[in-house]
Formats: sequence, C-alpha cells, structure tokens
Amino acid sequence: MKFLIHASLLTGLVALSGPALAAEPFTLDNDAYRRHVQALASDEFEGRAPLSHGEQLTLDYLQQEFKRLGLAPAFGDSFLQSVPMAKITADQSMGLKVGELNFANGTDFTARTQQVVPRVELKDSELVFAGYGIKAPEYGWDDYAGLDVKGKTVIVLVNDPGFATQDPKVFKGNAMTYYGRWTYKYEEGARQGAKAVFIVHEDAPAAYGWGVVKNSNTNTKFTLVDQDNNQSQIGVMGWLQYAAARQILAGAGLDLEALKKEALKPGFKARNLGLKANLVLNNQIERAESHNVAAILKGSERPDEALVMHGHWDHLGVAEEAGKKEILNGAVDNASGVAGVLELARYFKELEGADRPKRSIIFSAFTAEETGLIGAQYFAEHPPVPTAQLVSFLNIDGMNMDKGVDYILRYGDGVSELESYLSDAAKAQGRWVKPDPRAQNGLMFRSDHFALAQQGVPGLLFMSLGDTDPDYIAHKYHKGADDYDPAWSLEGVSQDLSLISSILNRLANNNDWPKWLEASDFKKRRAQDGR
Repeated sequence: MKFLIHASLLTGLVALSGPALAAEPFTLDNDAYRRHVQALASDEFEGRAPLSHGEQLTLDYLQQEFKRLGLAPAFGDSFLQSVPMAKITADQSMGLKVGELNFANGTDFTARTQQVVPRVELKDSELVFAGYGIKAPEYGWDDYAGLDVKGKTVIVLVNDPGFATQDPKVFKGNAMTYYGRWTYKYEEGARQGAKAVFIVHEDAPAAYGWGVVKNSNTNTKFTLVDQDNNQSQIGVMGWLQYAAARQILAGAGLDLEALKKEALKPGFKARNLGLKANLVLNNQIERAESHNVAAILKGSERPDEALVMHGHWDHLGVAEEAGKKEILNGAVDNASGVAGVLELARYFKELEGADRPKRSIIFSAFTAEETGLIGAQYFAEHPPVPTAQLVSFLNIDGMNMDKGVDYILRYGDGVSELESYLSDAAKAQGRWVKPDPRAQNGLMFRSDHFALAQQGVPGLLFMSLGDTDPDYIAHKYHKGADDYDPAWSLEGVSQDLSLISSILNRLANNNDWPKWLEASDFKKRRAQDGR
C-alpha cells in the first residue's frame, strides 16, 4: 500500500521549483515503512543502544536496506564510519553527601562523567551557587564575574533567564538559547575550572520530567575521547532534584526561590555556600567503536556538492522502570525517522534520467545522539564530503505517526534561509508554518543537525514529538511505552516525507547555498568555508 500526494499539490511544487523537480511525486510505501519501524523498534533490537548487540542488528539492517536499494557506500567502500568511543558505566550505588545531608542516586540526584578515568572524587569540595551559570557578553551577562570556582562544585539553574522572565529583551525571551542547554552549563563550568556542576531540575524550564533525567544519566554513557582522555571536560556532570537543591541551599541559610528571583538580573552575585560536597564516581571503562551508517546517491551533474538526509539510529537500550527491566525501544524516537530516511532513499534512487538529482544526497543514520550528539560530532569533524561542499543537513527526529495536520513545525526563527524553503514547501501543500510551540525547550540544540551547524552547515529539524500526541512527552518519551503501534494511520508520515522530498528536490537541482541569517558562530564558520 502506498500513500499518494494529490496532483494539485504536485502542481504547486512544480510551480515552486521549476522543471528540475522530479516528474513523479513522492509516495509512501506504507508496508515498507511499517516493516522498518517494527523491526528497528522490536525487543530483538534491545533498544538500539550503542556498543550493544542491538547496535549490530541495527547496522546489519541498515546496510542490507541500502544495498537492496542499490545505493553506494558513503565512506569509501563502506557504509559504516567507525566512531571511537569510551563506554563509561558508573557504579550506581554512589551517594552524594553535603554537610550532614545525604542524597540518593537516581532519586535525589544523578552524576556521571565523560572523563575517561576509573574514579572521580569530590572530596570536601566547596559548594557555590552561580545563578544560571552563564557567561554571555553579547547579552551583558556574567554569572561567574569575580568568582573563583577552580576545583569547586557549582550549582546552577536550568535554562536561561529569558524563559523565567518571558521578556523578549532578556536573552531571547521564551525561546531557549544555547546558554540554557545542559551541555553549555557543563562546558562553561569546565572553562571556569570547576570540578563539578549540578543543574537544578524543574520540569517546565528543563522541558522534561525527572524520569527523563534519571533514564538519560544513570545508564551506561558514551563519549568521544580526545588525546587527554577528556580531562579538559567537567569532572562531574550532575543534576539535582528541586527538593534536594532546596535542602542544600537551606543548609546554607538561603532560600532557593529568593535566589532564583535574584538570579534573573544581570550582575547577580554568586554565593559561596560554606558547605562541602563529597561524592565518589567509580567507573567501569571500555573502549570500543560504534558506527555511523550512510549511503550516497551520486549527483548527475555536481556530485561533489551534497545534501544530507538524516535520522539518528540509536536509543537508550535497557533501563529500570518501576523496579523491573524495561526495553526502551524508541519507536517514534527515532525508528520513525530512520524509516523515513530509508523511504526517501528509495524514492530518490528510483528517479531516472532528467529527474535524477544533480547534486549528491547522503542518507545517514548516526550513533549516540541520545548521549550528546556523539556520532554527529564525529561525522561533522570527519565528513565524507568537506563541510564547504555540504549544502544543508535535513534531520528527522520523531515523526507524526497518525493523522495529518494542516501545518508544519518550524524550529528556529530567522536562523537560516532554509526557513523560506520550508515555508514554500508547506504552502505548496496547502499547509501553514507553525512556530515551535515549545521554543523554551531548545530543540534546535538537541538533535544531530546541531553538530553540523557548529561546523557552519545550515539545517532543518523535522520533529513532531509531543505535538500531535500530547501524551507522548509525559508517558512515552525515553520510556518503555515508546513502542510500535499497528493502529498508527501514518498519514502524517506521508504528508511530512512528501514535504521533505520537495525541499530535497529543490536543493538537489538548483545552485543555491542557503545562508545563515542571524549573526552567530555558525555564520562565522560558514564564512570560513567561503559560503
């Protein structure tokens, strides 16, 4: 069974993109798409954790599908790119002690490290509360001003002051900036010389509940490894339950709610708490190689110029939920996206003659997105095509599996010229562009396209998590309930893959190099490539 895009929409797309657009519209092979999602999200694949038996099954499946489609390997003679990683498993019997207070791992706090060492210890580490933990000169903000945190443990708030104030003049108001991401908090803490950073969790500004924090930080974690075994990174990457943070601050004679209000103003003065933290991370370390997977469809006229069509293959493997082992199959996040990439690969491979794309298209699936975009970072630093020759990076991270909608979500506003491509394609389908309804969640920084953006390659994120299924974030996201459902209609999948195919067709056949619109490090990096 295939879903066919109505002829009136095709007419609109032809008018939009000119004669270079493919003569045949995209059709979703419903049965093939279901087969892909059902296989990748089956218990047999064990939650697709990197460096597991589930990874090998996933790699075998994707290579087999790319070969069956007749696509060429993207990495020389191989569909696989080795990603050297360290697998770090912390002893979960750890406890955090602050003064006379004792906190339980997983219940009150989480802690992990990306330093590749068997032991990280906080021994009578002085505690400091540093507001949002942000140093952003362009916003006139420096929570570390006049503060020495070398060797200390820093407690910071989640997100950035714009979300808390909802004032568009403060950072970007409701829309999270990169300064609000947990990755930034740890990076800045390391630059300041801190030994540990603990982020105070709250559901709304974090954009997810404590269960997500627990599942994402108490399992085995993965990291790329530099020549110094990541010693330049923060020693302890931690989260605190709000109640635990309030207890700690109360132990220092301070009120967390009052401090939160003070921290909303530039010039906030950090507090040395007069308390000391003790924690031991005992780590089991394995060095191994995970893999990115990619195939390439060579362009007919400009094969050295390439687009990337992507969805990350990994999920979280097996975790404990309600006292029992649960396989986190990640059907929507992101077996649905990988299946979408396979369907788009099939469609473009079937185009012949004058309809064949002039530029190359790379169809990819990376490892370890859930652990911090690790596979994407490695690909961005070791691309099969120089980043100066990558036109754009389109990324699917969770599809609308049920009924179609009359809009398409846009992540970011005024970021790059790709937004106009999105608008044009939506209009041709009779849809409207809906700004990210959860801009405070910072999704622009939470999926694989961001690693390529850091190398200057503009991208688009296609994600429907929680938008068409209001139950998803609360009860399925990163949980055992994210399973394949035979009742899905797949209308939304057909609709969105058709839209994506039109954007790919347009970019693959014109001479455009979409530009960054706002001043950013991304724009500077692209300029260095002469684009």
